[in-house]
Amino acid sequence: MLSLIVFLPLAAALILAVLPAMPDRAARWSWLVVTVAELLLIGVLVAGYDTPPDGGLAFEERLRWIPSVNSSYHVGVDGLSLPLVALTAVVFTACAVYAIREDRRPRQQAALFLFLQSVSLGLFVAQDLILFFLFFDLSIVGMYFAIAGWGHGNAARSALKFFLYTFLGSLALLLGFIGLYLAADPHTFDIPELVAAAPLAGRPVVGGLVLAAILLGLAVKTPTVPFHTWLPPAHTDASAVGSAVLAAILLKMGTYGFVRIAMPVLPEAWQAWSWVILIVGIVSVLYGALVALAQSNVKRMIAYTSVNHMGYVVVAVGAAGILADDTAAARELAVVGAVTQMVSHGLITAALFLLAGVLYDRRETYEMGEFGGLADPAPRFATLFAIGGFASLGLPAFSGFIAEFQVFAGSIGATWVAALALPGILITAALFLRSAQKLLTGTVGGRAVGFPDLHLRETLPIAGLLVLALFIGVVPWPLLDLIAPGSAAVVELVSR
Repeated sequence: MLSLIVFLPLAAALILAVLPAMPDRAARWSWLVVTVAELLLIGVLVAGYDTPPDGGLAFEERLRWIPSVNSSYHVGVDGLSLPLVALTAVVFTACAVYAIREDRRPRQQAALFLFLQSVSLGLFVAQDLILFFLFFDLSIVGMYFAIAGWGHGNAARSALKFFLYTFLGSLALLLGFIGLYLAADPHTFDIPELVAAAPLAGRPVVGGLVLAAILLGLAVKTPTVPFHTWLPPAHTDASAVGSAVLAAILLKMGTYGFVRIAMPVLPEAWQAWSWVILIVGIVSVLYGALVALAQSNVKRMIAYTSVNHMGYVVVAVGAAGILADDTAAARELAVVGAVTQMVSHGLITAALFLLAGVLYDRRETYEMGEFGGLADPAPRFATLFAIGGFASLGLPAFSGFIAEFQVFAGSIGATWVAALALPGILITAALFLRSAQKLLTGTVGGRAVGFPDLHLRETLPIAGLLVLALFIGVVPWPLLDLIAPGSAAVVELVSR
């Protein structure tokens, strides 16, 4: 069933690509139908998931692929990957609804985003390093064309910067994977086998170098400070659906790589580097929030909040590697919070980027100073923007609060140093309140005059994403129960 879920969008993309005579309307609706079908299939997957007694993988599939290097087509899901698989289906469905009236090459756009959906799903279910790397690299190619082909402003330059930065990171990642392969005995790229073997245990120098290569590749994609400079221009010049997918899904490929590969396969090296990782996370939290506060462009502001929010994940996984007496439960809580934050950030930030896209669609600018008093002509836009802002700053009753509470409770339980990231929450609150005041309140003026409110195709996906964030905030236990066993397993492996 996993293979069907991964490759159904790709098959649809290929059909769209080879049918140039397909009407635009049919292409748009084909995209939506496939994403809804994926959502239903993944719903069945989630409903049928039960944590295996041995704590391993469910719905596992394995086929002979590249026997010369002991690499196989190996896929499976657990409590760490299944929430991200579901997030992928939700976000791509929201984007398909939002773009149902797209008039710029809709057939090509539908094919490209279906391709991106396949590679994203493939990465989250991959249990082989070569398979993981294949999907990782293909996501870079797909997003390059999404930014360059449907962006605006300096889209070509921003797409090139995105590609060069992230492709360089992928080369470092490949180097790290080759290091793991060579260290394993017998040589293998299979992730569960590498986790069981911990091939670089007792070799601190080589293990540290391999972890450094893997961390560099994943940190660029996350992105963390100082590897984040490709992110603001990429978001600013991408289309609304391009930004939503980039922030909600592609950034998670980096943080997911931490918990799936780096932590369990290189436990000793992760312990040795944990303080560095924690400090990088704290700097990312504070720097991302402070720079976001200084922005006048709402889309750049949201982009920098992604640096801030992904910093929380890095803080949590860094703290999970700091071993001390009686902190195992706290470190498990931190990892649960990290995975919850990935899901929460995906839902909320995708909604915010779609809202920012509405501003550009109507007035071709993201500058907050160009608007004022939008709550009067566009009450639906104002309501959803305010809800999205409060959700992003971690207000109780939203998923952001559940995630950040666990991140900080677990991380501070492991080391008080993690408390240095707490001011990031306050700064995030200030920047979203400031943006809401500039855009929504006061006398109607500037480009807010005559501003058309949200259409149904815009309201449904944005509201749907925020409703899910609210549901997780009010009823978090189904998601937390799903994540907890995998998080406990990761912490146990790191503690070896």
